[in-house]
Amino acid sequence: MVRPVGGVRPQMSAAAEKKRPFGKSAFEEESAARIEQDVARGLENLPVRLWPLRAGLRPKPFQYTPDHVAGPGADINPTQITFPGCACTKTPCVPGTCSCLRHENNYDDNLCLRDIGLEAKYAKPVFECNALCHCGEHCRNRVVQSGLQFLLQVFQTDQKGWGLRTLESIPKGRFVCEYAGEVLGFSEVQRRIHLQTTQDPNYIIALREHIYNGQVMETFVDPTYIGNIGRFLNHSCEPNLLMIPVRIDSMVPKLALFAAQDILPGEELSYDYSGRFLNQISSKDKERVDCGQPRKLCYCGAPSCATFLPYDSSLYCPLENPGTS
Repeated sequence: MVRPVGGVRPQMSAAAEKKRPFGKSAFEEESAARIEQDVARGLENLPVRLWPLRAGLRPKPFQYTPDHVAGPGADINPTQITFPGCACTKTPCVPGTCSCLRHENNYDDNLCLRDIGLEAKYAKPVFECNALCHCGEHCRNRVVQSGLQFLLQVFQTDQKGWGLRTLESIPKGRFVCEYAGEVLGFSEVQRRIHLQTTQDPNYIIALREHIYNGQVMETFVDPTYIGNIGRFLNHSCEPNLLMIPVRIDSMVPKLALFAAQDILPGEELSYDYSGRFLNQISSKDKERVDCGQPRKLCYCGAPSCATFLPYDSSLYCPLENPGTS
């Protein structure tokens, strides 16, 4: 993809000038055209183009948001700032002195997530500096909140509908994008799931974090109607992305996707819908049953493909409030 040179605009012909609506400048028209071609509607650091550019071939309309928004039943507003900020002004944010870094740095000098190798046994908590912190925007502990850093493209796949791919090389460990959408309560999740048909795509993701004493913290995100480019990511049984919960302003986690390996330009981006840590299959995964629900075929094409897409039976149990529709 060729990036436009700043400050240079193509000259319009006299005929084109006459067709322009009254009061609209050439610059405004060009800006509107660029936003129309940008799936992110100008709300990300970088434009996210669509391919192929054919009349009538576009993803189903949705409202774009680069961040989570509160949906029905959400206990916490994800836009609220509830964490205190660090007091790092004269020194960089480092473990031991920065309140946001309790044990070790989250990222290395190349902004790559640490501890994503096979030696890691579980996903360690990641807390970034927030809006109340005294450190600057160039703090090394502000990676996910900095947004897109690589050119991405939404494209039409052969069998999986729309997908997302990179137009640049992405090193292992680098942040790629978020999976953002409406944060929902469990009852609303069930309601939406039960309204789906077998042909409808399911964008709802259930994040479960084991805290202590057997307690589990659940976060439900649905980008079906309001979401970001993460909604175009397809599943793969051998994915090149890894989803990690990252907290910045509150306990509502950002669902951040990092490169699980070096990714080449043109490669489709994918993650494991089952949310396995480090994309590893455990004995519990193999024992899961589908409770008789219809399963959707997986078209990832990986040698270890499980044939069907991952399935969370807990979301298909009887409605908590059967009268809700």
